[in-house]
Amino acid sequence: MRITLFTFFALTFFLGNSQIEQDPPDTSYLEDQFYFGITYNFILDKPTDVSQQNLSYGLQAGFIEDIPLNEDRTVAFGIGLGYGVYSYYSNLKAGETSNGFSYRIPIEEENLRRNKIETHLIEMPIEFRWRNSTATSYKFWRIYAGAKLGYVVGARSKAVFEEYKDSFYNNDVNDFQYGLTFNFGYNTFNLHIYYALNNLFEGARTDAGEDINFKPLRIGLIFYIL
Repeated sequence: MRITLFTFFALTFFLGNSQIEQDPPDTSYLEDQFYFGITYNFILDKPTDVSQQNLSYGLQAGFIEDIPLNEDRTVAFGIGLGYGVYSYYSNLKAGETSNGFSYRIPIEEENLRRNKIETHLIEMPIEFRWRNSTATSYKFWRIYAGAKLGYVVGARSKAVFEEYKDSFYNNDVNDFQYGLTFNFGYNTFNLHIYYALNNLFEGARTDAGEDINFKPLRIGLIFYIL
């Protein structure tokens, strides 16, 4: 009786495992549909005497529809929707006036503790994707290159001095932001680069009459899920 029961359970275990091993891999798998990223934001093309200060950071997250273009699913097209928050710290203080906005390096700069422009965007990443993934491997190399379009849903200028704060919504920021993207990496950690093709501000000038051609360059890490 013991031998019979042992034989029964052994055969059940063996057949069960054999069935699992024989199941065909999922040939309709998709990759990297959700993303989350963190960046350091550089400011290019700064006006004279304007310097970047503090930690200019960025956060982004969203969903990308993965559309394979070949049978092996190693080449794909991706288009998505996401949200991004980006802060740019500098010594160029924005001021709100009856005629719009002014920009200057404050005389009391030694009392300026923090000064930033912060933008909130609805974003649309568009990517041409290559990876050496398979239906059974979750660790692979990837190279994703493309562009990102963004619509600014909110922008705020904020300056913090030792004695007071100055904060307000800034409408000088370009409503539409767009640039080139490049993502490269293996498995979990991937390098992310965004290079803006248009200026952060639209027609803004310093109090000295110099154009403010802030152009963001964001470099950081991006993480993909599923």
